[in-house]
Amino acid sequence: MKFFVVNMYTDLKISLTILLYTGFWTRQKEVTNILSYCYPFLTFMFMAGISIIAQFVDLLHVWGDVSLMTSSSFLLFTNVSFGLKMFNILWKREEVRAIIDDCDQVLRAVDTSWGYEIVKSGIRKSFLLFSIYTFLANISVFGWAISPEKGELPTRAWYPYNTTSSPGYELTYLHQVSAVLLGASVNASLDTVVISLMAQCTCRLRLLAAALRMLGGDMLVTNMFEAEQERAIREELQRCVQQHRSVLQVAGLLQQYFSTSILAQFSVSLVIICVTAYQLAFVSSNVLTILGMTTYFMCMLMQVFLYCYQAHELSTVSSQVGDAVYESLWYEMSAPLRKDLLVLMVRSQRVIKITAGGFTTLSLNTFMAIIKTSYTLFTVLQRED
Repeated sequence: MKFFVVNMYTDLKISLTILLYTGFWTRQKEVTNILSYCYPFLTFMFMAGISIIAQFVDLLHVWGDVSLMTSSSFLLFTNVSFGLKMFNILWKREEVRAIIDDCDQVLRAVDTSWGYEIVKSGIRKSFLLFSIYTFLANISVFGWAISPEKGELPTRAWYPYNTTSSPGYELTYLHQVSAVLLGASVNASLDTVVISLMAQCTCRLRLLAAALRMLGGDMLVTNMFEAEQERAIREELQRCVQQHRSVLQVAGLLQQYFSTSILAQFSVSLVIICVTAYQLAFVSSNVLTILGMTTYFMCMLMQVFLYCYQAHELSTVSSQVGDAVYESLWYEMSAPLRKDLLVLMVRSQRVIKITAGGFTTLSLNTFMAIIKTSYTLFTVLQRED
């Protein structure tokens, strides 16, 4: 049995492997039973469940004090959205597996030099963004773990025992650090599954656009294509249409399966970015705390940016499919074949869009809107202080 889950995209391979060994993913031939859900539940309770309860109770205790409330909710909202994403991947695991297998099969079937370069470029770009994201996540966890003063815990939380004396302090400190460290890896992996699938859809559309530009490009033609040549072009065009339909279907499924969880993530991100900025501006004085919160702030921005960026890329490339048809040798084809190309061009005008719960389309403009809204919330907190 291989250690890593098999996939062409390195970031998705690593992420699925992490989810596999934490119980949120299974190998294709493994039988799903009640035990396969008990393990991820225990993992969830260790990583986020206990922290959610402890931080929520503490939030109730300090309600009304803005400074303490922001400190108590520092990781609470992150864990809540984290839990929603874990539940969603468990609920839609087999459906998501079908999408992953379909994309991986299509990309592995590429047998041209130009196609291989497109795929390789997509893998490199996706892995680079993944590396930056995970680096920021790990640095923020490290800074957060070493930031508390002597005798203090990294995160405010309520526990039904004394956490200021030994061994309660050491055990609680160890749990908080290990839970956040493991949770950061799983959380980043859950994000990467969605983000990488959007990147793979974009890659498939780039392959489609390249194939459309090259329709008949390898054939000798003087004025118009001959009947035999047009037959070959039509067969290739049919394959392109099938691939286009397949990508549209996958994008629709991504919208169906992850739109709600993306909305929850973005809603929570608004609050987290605002709260973290408030902590940085008015509460934190420890240099290590400031470093940890700064990297955490950047990590949250990167998380939202990756969703918006990949969705923006997907929409942009899908709108360029019609341009690729126009760049082909359509002027040397017969009228019936031109009509078929025209149908594809018209269909490509309906741009693929990924939305957050159907409320807003993910794009770079959405990313800027989230930052502006977070700043507005930040100014409200500043006035309340």
